[in-house]
Amino acid sequence: MKMNKPFYDSMKLGILGGGQLGRMLLQKAADFNISNLVLDPDENAPCRYISETFVHGSFGEYDTVYSFGKECDLITIEIEHVNTDALIQLESEGKIIHPSTKIIRLVQDKGAQKIFFRTNGIPTAEFQLIESKKELTAAGFPCIQKLRTGGYDGRGVFRLDEKGDIDLAFDEPSVIEKIIPFKKEISVIVARNASGACKTYPAVEMEFNPQAHLVEFLFSPADISEKAEKESRDIAIRLAEALQLTGILAVEMFLLDNDTLLVNEMAPRPHNSGHHTIEANVTSQYEQHLRAILNLPLGNTEMISPAAMVNLLGEEDHTGHVRFQGIEELIAMEGVKIHLYGKKITKPYRKMGHVTILASDSKTLRSKAREVRNLCRVISEPENTFI
Repeated sequence: MKMNKPFYDSMKLGILGGGQLGRMLLQKAADFNISNLVLDPDENAPCRYISETFVHGSFGEYDTVYSFGKECDLITIEIEHVNTDALIQLESEGKIIHPSTKIIRLVQDKGAQKIFFRTNGIPTAEFQLIESKKELTAAGFPCIQKLRTGGYDGRGVFRLDEKGDIDLAFDEPSVIEKIIPFKKEISVIVARNASGACKTYPAVEMEFNPQAHLVEFLFSPADISEKAEKESRDIAIRLAEALQLTGILAVEMFLLDNDTLLVNEMAPRPHNSGHHTIEANVTSQYEQHLRAILNLPLGNTEMISPAAMVNLLGEEDHTGHVRFQGIEELIAMEGVKIHLYGKKITKPYRKMGHVTILASDSKTLRSKAREVRNLCRVISEPENTFI
């Protein structure tokens, strides 16, 4: 008796971006028998050797993105900085793109994001938009300057404590935000499929590397009140509905002393704050993203275990062929799961992998997370190693 294949068994999924997020998305796509194509400007990108078809080219160039998209049935992203003009043309020709080009354009501009939050009643910090640093003289200090476009992974952000810092500021269109005296930074991932079904993951707590402005530690669940947990998940759903999202959305928020929440930024794709879900939740963020963009029933988001996540970042003074120190010691630790991204070259604060830690209580998780951070160093090989 001949069995009918699911519709996605014969489709081609195109992913714009071949980094670690795409790599983990491909690992789950393999479980669905989904054929895939990946576009990335780095010929040695993490997706290079596990994708069915890898296209070496810029996802910022119109012709490259358009030609790539013509070969796909469904297109998604693992990075926002893609050519949206090409995507608009592809959409007009019937290609399915999730998240929509409208959403991608919105998140490419941090100023447009803030206006969207305000217009749709999403709580966010006070802000103003400027065109050049000349306008900073009227800003209240201290404040945060964020480039409206192009910022990524901690880049494009500058803190100004006083007027004397203006000379060092970006001289480009920016968002200026009042400094928020928050007690925690949290993130909620929400999924929404094309039929309108929504599900959220438990809020997680993030700790950032002070030099690189990158997440260094993540703890799930967040140590917050039931009220703040419910409100954070409600805000994420409201935002997904306002966007008419298809896919997943990471919503980063500030938690204030009075349990008030303010949305900082959003990302309509798999996100650093959801890496732990591979081991710690019934359905990972990567599987959930596929379920959402394929308009399948969304998976169970409940926690299997409390978890911590440690980003493995390149050491500050190391650039070159990567060497991981302490991996064998990590493998010997109970409840520790290692994910390396296949990147050959390390750079200061470059994300080279992550470690998920599972344990039954918060105290053990936090202790093990610090131990993992101290055990594993991401350094470069000495120059003479390859002579």
